[in-house]
Amino acid sequence: MAGKPVNATLKMKLKGGQASAAPPVGSTLGQYGVNMMDFINPFNEQTKDMMGQDITVHIFIHDDKSMSWRIVGTPTDVLILKALGEKKGSGVPNKEKLSKKLNDAQITEIAETKMKDVNTNRLESIKKMVVGTARSMGIEVES
Repeated sequence: MAGKPVNATLKMKLKGGQASAAPPVGSTLGQYGVNMMDFINPFNEQTKDMMGQDITVHIFIHDDKSMSWRIVGTPTDVLILKALGEKKGSGVPNKEKLSKKLNDAQITEIAETKMKDVNTNRLESIKKMVVGTARSMGIEVES
């Protein structure tokens, strides 16, 4: 499908192996007139080993109503919250901080997980991205 003109680029956060015609998939793909089952069945098959995990997927709708997609993986914020055992970040990260801090070992583990999803292979650069995401969530980093 490479080389076809792209009519729309969509980004959705879905549960692995659990895409259905219900929103957000049905309502989002329906407005572009594409057959949503051409996405749902292959997506669920491809992500069945990640059942229930949050997965970001980039969907490319082509001019001929066909589509292609790329699974990006688990979002950084989800990995951070999982590492800390928290449900959500701070609503006002500049004023209120979470009680738990992210340590270097956790940052390295998250960065290694994200390595396949980003456009660099420098671990230090990815660790800086993870630290930035953590700070924006009101999570302090141990030095």
